[in-house]
Amino acid sequence: MPRIEGRNPVWEALRAGRKIHRIYIQENTNAEIIEDIIETAEKKHIPITKMPARKLSESAESHSHQGIIAEADPLKIYGLNDIIKIKEEKEGDSLIIILDEIKDPHNFGAIIRTAYAAGADAVIYQDRRSVDVTPVVLKSSSGAAEHIPLVKVSNINYAIKDLKEAYYWIVGAEAEAEKEHFDADFSGSIGLVIGSEGSGLRRLVKENCDFLVKIPMKGQLGSLNASVAAALIVYEILRQSR
Repeated sequence: MPRIEGRNPVWEALRAGRKIHRIYIQENTNAEIIEDIIETAEKKHIPITKMPARKLSESAESHSHQGIIAEADPLKIYGLNDIIKIKEEKEGDSLIIILDEIKDPHNFGAIIRTAYAAGADAVIYQDRRSVDVTPVVLKSSSGAAEHIPLVKVSNINYAIKDLKEAYYWIVGAEAEAEKEHFDADFSGSIGLVIGSEGSGLRRLVKENCDFLVKIPMKGQLGSLNASVAAALIVYEILRQSR
């Protein structure tokens, strides 16, 4: 059964209405949010079990469960057609984030958090050679994963093709691009593609992008962390849309 670890992730799962079967709380843990979780769980008739700190830590997958773990149903499954439908029904342009083989769960979670904060409609990721939605991802998203559609696809390039047919402009973040993200025109609905840590975008994914952008670098590092790069470009897209 999927697990949710950490105070904000458990609280946001409760708020979002995800079915939670049991909550484990570390003995002698006192915090306002823990009290709110207990009160809400009791109203929903969710069983609560108090556990010693060592035993709770032994059962945790993340290194920061913050004294609380919940057993829950899986996150709602979304398909690409669901996201295209959201675009067709909303006013204004759409923004989605597409992850090309992101393997670090902390990066994945941080990107989800940024996407939700910036009002993106979805995060798309591939089911192979990529991290899946784990307790570490949920913890790193600080609960944002409960509130933004996550779409797992079998092939990123096929997904890009379908999104283009739905009138998305596909923009790739690429360190060797000629155009800086400040100089790009992000008007219209955008699918922003972020490449994997270290190797960046795969060749075919780059070729399928409508255009590529880079973040200007004055230091000697070759690139930024994937989640940091995503945040910088996402907020430039948001700035231009205002």
